Amino acid sequence: YDSLPPAQYKETMSTILVWIQQSETKLSTPQVAVAEYEIMEQRLRELKALQSSLQEQQKGLNYLSTTVEDVSRKAPAEVSQRYRSEIEVILGRWKKLSAQLVEHCQKLEELMTKLQRFQNDTKTLKKWMAEVDVFLKEEWPALGDSEALEKQLEQC
Repeated sequence: YDSLPPAQYKETMSTILVWIQQSETKLSTPQVAVAEYEIMEQRLRELKALQSSLQEQQKGLNYLSTTVEDVSRKAPAEVSQRYRSEIEVILGRWKKLSAQLVEHCQKLEELMTKLQRFQNDTKTLKKWMAEVDVFLKEEWPALGDSEALEKQLEQC
């Protein structure tokens, strides 16, 4: 049975399947709305780590693909078909996972930019409101002092 894949094939297959399963689970956790930049940064770090991990697993995936090609050349049709189907399912899940990772990272980076902009705008607005508050609490000039009154109205 030299047409069957070596033991390493099974080991690699099971490693990759476990990895895909864990990664799919990590990505399927509901995205909670977060308004804290630090939490978003942490999540982005996790996603980037998952992307690195995906690249590390790529070697194993390539090995599986080439092994299936070898088996297909030597094995009977029904055997090679079984292995081809198996690898196609894996490759499909892999592509989907890879695309989801990219999408999640982009979305998160966009949200982080928006949040930062919002926080900056809020800071500016609060500063302005504090200044207005100080201004409104100032003493208004007596009614007869039209020049001072005009200056104050202009400032308003």
